[in-house]
Amino acid sequence: MRHLQNLHTHTTFCDGKNTAEEMVQAAVAAGLTAIGFSGHSYVEGDSTTMSPDATAAYRTEVLRLRGAYAGQIAIYLGLEQDTHSAPAAEPYDYRIGSVHYVVENGLRLCVDDTPEELCRAAAEAGGWPALVEDYYAAVAAAADRTGCQIIGHFDLITKFNEEDRLFSPDHPRCRAAALEALRTLARREVFFEINTGAMARGYRTRPYPAPALLREIRALGGRILITSDCHQAQHLLTGFREARELALICGFRETMQLTARGFVPQPL
Repeated sequence: MRHLQNLHTHTTFCDGKNTAEEMVQAAVAAGLTAIGFSGHSYVEGDSTTMSPDATAAYRTEVLRLRGAYAGQIAIYLGLEQDTHSAPAAEPYDYRIGSVHYVVENGLRLCVDDTPEELCRAAAEAGGWPALVEDYYAAVAAAADRTGCQIIGHFDLITKFNEEDRLFSPDHPRCRAAALEALRTLARREVFFEINTGAMARGYRTRPYPAPALLREIRALGGRILITSDCHQAQHLLTGFREARELALICGFRETMQLTARGFVPQPL
């Protein structure tokens, strides 16, 4: 029996559109065997993240739901830990380490808010190759900074770059920066998510990481799992079929699944 789960989900505690219970109900209806919540860790000045009070309420509600839905679906308490957040003081079942910002000339700029802000970041950095290098340097440090088990949306900087409309990921400096980050993270034994969130939002027609990066992850012995970075219940499984096909094409035969015993491989 194939076990289906999604460990990258957001609720109204941060920037999601549905309550945690609505997400659980949608997961049960969709036939998932497990759902993991990964609210955004608090970043000062960012209203899309969970405030300290919201974080406490989030933990309480997810643990309540775990008991209320026992026997129907496994529920995991996770956190999407941003590299600009303070370390989490409370325990979590898992953490997704993510980079959402770069700092250019003293300005903290978001790389996944709008295309305009991303272009502003490139201008502040002195051009696209410089911005991409700064972004991947932050990604390379994400495991050490967050203590995560999962690296979130590795090439998020390409969210608005469908058909290379802003920059070429194959530019020598861009590619070298991405590969160096991959090699650094591969030594940390973290998992890489194949993330379909930009597909749900209409920014991309395929998941990230890009196929070339996934092949490199495979060559380095890296392991993957599939998530939809879900912000709305109807998108719990958006792009999962495309992500599975992409993983197989890139040479993967297993995906990682979270269980009561920790992460275990499961055939794709």
